Amino acid sequence: MGNNKTRLRPETLIELTKQTDFSEQEIQEWYKGFLKDCPSGFLSVEEFKKIYNNFFPYGDASKFAEHVFRTFDANHDGNIDFREFLCALSITSRGKLEDKLRWAFNMYDVDGNGFVSRAEMLEIVSAIYKMVGSVMRMADDEATPEKRTDKIFRNMDKNNDDNISLEEFIEGAKGDPSIVRLLQFDPSSNN
Repeated sequence: MGNNKTRLRPETLIELTKQTDFSEQEIQEWYKGFLKDCPSGFLSVEEFKKIYNNFFPYGDASKFAEHVFRTFDANHDGNIDFREFLCALSITSRGKLEDKLRWAFNMYDVDGNGFVSRAEMLEIVSAIYKMVGSVMRMADDEATPEKRTDKIFRNMDKNNDDNISLEEFIEGAKGDPSIVRLLQFDPSSNN
């Protein structure tokens, strides 16, 4: 019969195909890899930070990884299980633009109050700058986390209340692709 530890129960597999944009075969492959990297079946914040730091060797990815971890950890129990991992991965890699933006908004909304404050945006943008280190060259109006935050707020905070709502976030990003670049830190575009 094979090792049950490396295969998902059929009912779990069916649920995950409905909840994600992955096929049964892809889910099984992701599950095997997840268990290989996380034999306990859970990913801790410390393990998550190590993974991120491997991807960004010239900077400090720890703080940004904590924010991504918080967003992956849907039930807020301090660990990421396979379901949380796969659902977040599905949104970030294969989700529709609006779903990706909603997910990103939740990461920027650190306190979970439904708005991104200037301080929350600055916290995330600062974490991104620390993560990429001095590898990236910035335009003058994005040379510091404060300048980048100001630029994002000028483009998104339509009612000038120093908070960005989910609607402002989505509309701002849809209306200006450079905002998505600012939020995602896409080095391939230098506009």
